[in-house]
Amino acid sequence: MIIIILLLLSFIILVYNYYVHYGKNGRLINLIPGPATIPIFGNVFLLQDTMENLWKLLCTLSDKYYSIFKFWLFFTPIILIRHPDDLEVILSNKKYIEKSFIYDTFRPWLGDSIFTTGGAKWHSRRKILNSTFHFNILQQFIGTLIEEGNRMTQSLKDSKGIVVKDLTPFISEHTLNAICETAMGTSLQNLGTFEQQYREAVHQIAELTFYRLKRPWLHNDLIFMLSSKSRLQKRTLQILHGFTEKVIAERKFYHECTNGQHLKSFENDGETEVDNDAKIIGQKKRLALLDLLIAASREGCLTDLDMREEVDAFMFAGHDTTATSISYALLLLAEHKDIQDRIRTEVAAAVQENGNKFTIKLLQNLPYLSRCLKEVLRLYPPAYAISRVTSEDIKLPSYLIPAGTILILNIYAVHRDPNFWPNADVFDPNRFLPEKCQNRHPYSYIPFSAGSRNCIGQRYARMQLKAFIAPLIHNFYLEPIDYLKDLRIKPDLMLRPTHPIRVKFVPI
Repeated sequence: MIIIILLLLSFIILVYNYYVHYGKNGRLINLIPGPATIPIFGNVFLLQDTMENLWKLLCTLSDKYYSIFKFWLFFTPIILIRHPDDLEVILSNKKYIEKSFIYDTFRPWLGDSIFTTGGAKWHSRRKILNSTFHFNILQQFIGTLIEEGNRMTQSLKDSKGIVVKDLTPFISEHTLNAICETAMGTSLQNLGTFEQQYREAVHQIAELTFYRLKRPWLHNDLIFMLSSKSRLQKRTLQILHGFTEKVIAERKFYHECTNGQHLKSFENDGETEVDNDAKIIGQKKRLALLDLLIAASREGCLTDLDMREEVDAFMFAGHDTTATSISYALLLLAEHKDIQDRIRTEVAAAVQENGNKFTIKLLQNLPYLSRCLKEVLRLYPPAYAISRVTSEDIKLPSYLIPAGTILILNIYAVHRDPNFWPNADVFDPNRFLPEKCQNRHPYSYIPFSAGSRNCIGQRYARMQLKAFIAPLIHNFYLEPIDYLKDLRIKPDLMLRPTHPIRVKFVPI
């Protein structure tokens, strides 16, 4: 009896495999080049390697099958695209905003935040959150970012001499405090020992998420709960959610103590001026993303769970991605002393013009540093790839993609495409001189994605990079310890180094 059942199941699987691969959609997919497949399993065994080796394989396949290729995960086809013309078709169309099942593995952590969700819920959340990044509110954030950048620089000065730092943990401590004070309206000092645990938990959950992505059979939550990793995920989520719940509770308490009077600051779309010098129960009266969420929850637009989901998303995106980008920037500048010296000269002149202080005006008038940071984000984009699922048949310049197909948009590859970026692996800020940008394809440079689903916090991120790097360069010479030619990276939520990356800070 068992043998008959197994034979019947095998026959059904083979018939389904034939239907998927040789039906209308399968024939369209198989017109696209890609690595050889194994019947039924497709290319799933290619994923059973270390994340570092998978990254190398992705880069190799992307070049070999330029500029589009496919692979199969059992019966699911996935298409990777990298040409700006193809990216423009997807990102410029408001109909193509649905994220693929790949993002489902983030849901235990980030729930239905704007990072993971789509459709009407995404539109509703995005509309609520847009006012948080109104220009006037961002102007208030800059002061806090400057303060935190100065604190980071001062911590090196306090060491009294040459300092060698492992960049990622050193910088992420300060970017985490910055996102807490700006977007969340609180300080790490109010959160006790949670900070270190939180940063470690972020890295742990990223590894767990990609552990599941590499194993398609674990995308099912029930199956995953039976795996050896489920208990670790549960403990990690307790730390992450416990941290954000503490942040929310602390800010709610603040508004209870002030009878919610400052929540009205959002009624005029963020245009109300706020007295940054006023102190109420020991806190500056600044607008924050979390204040907006609390105000929306009081009006019945968001539940407590909705709030936590968005706080989780912004706490991660607002500190980990920027910390990694700053780390890559410092590595690049340490190796390119001529560029570093030119930035230092520009910053020194600006500081002198602004009364020897770092100010908002100063940061807005550093054109060479701005070009350098754009080049950093070209080489190491915060979002190295994004994924969409097609809601209808899509005609790309080269192929017809059937509805329901998963697309991966390879931002890293388009940023290093020699057809659009001569000497693409070379660090050259002059690529972003105005005259060199004029005729460049607009979708050949998209470090924060593009279109209606672009990164909502990109202006915040650009400001933070300037506010942290400018005072460091002004006060220290950077010398390399670890070199980019030896850099090994793994793709989890971002392009993360697999080993410590260190820079020597020599006081000026």
